[in-house]
Amino acid sequence: MSRHFASIACACLAAVLSPGVMAAGPGNAADGSSPFTLSDVNRVAMTTAAGVQVYSCEYDQAHRLQWVFARPQATLYDASGAAVIEHGKGPSWKAGDGSRIEGELISQAPSATPGSIPQLLLRAKSVAGNGMLADVRYVERLDTVGGAAPPAACTTEHQIGQSPYLARYVFWK
Repeated sequence: MSRHFASIACACLAAVLSPGVMAAGPGNAADGSSPFTLSDVNRVAMTTAAGVQVYSCEYDQAHRLQWVFARPQATLYDASGAAVIEHGKGPSWKAGDGSRIEGELISQAPSATPGSIPQLLLRAKSVAGNGMLADVRYVERLDTVGGAAPPAACTTEHQIGQSPYLARYVFWK
């Protein structure tokens, strides 16, 4: 991770994990910044993610090479800074207690940060195990910074590119 990205990550983690941000009521993002409306829900967890969006260089229909999203790869941290969930392909989230969910996209909204991946609302389409994620019905990805496809053109089929990103993930039941 570059030194610049690490500084941004620390600043974002500190801002998102501050006590004022953690005091949310049921059905609302902690600081009201969610572009999505959820009703009749209770927050299970609010985490901060630091990781990468992984892209693969593939041919499009016009037979030109371009970056195509492959998968996320991130660690999600709780308010104390402890790693609690791993985020990966699917998209999926696996908690340290073994509970796991896989999501499907419901809606998206642009990030407030230019050049960043969109904010998302996902529905849990499958749930496995007992524990932290067992009752999750929805996941929000909010306050995204970074993660867009690499700016340099790809040159070799199946070449892998990674783009660092930060986000806040809120899990709802």
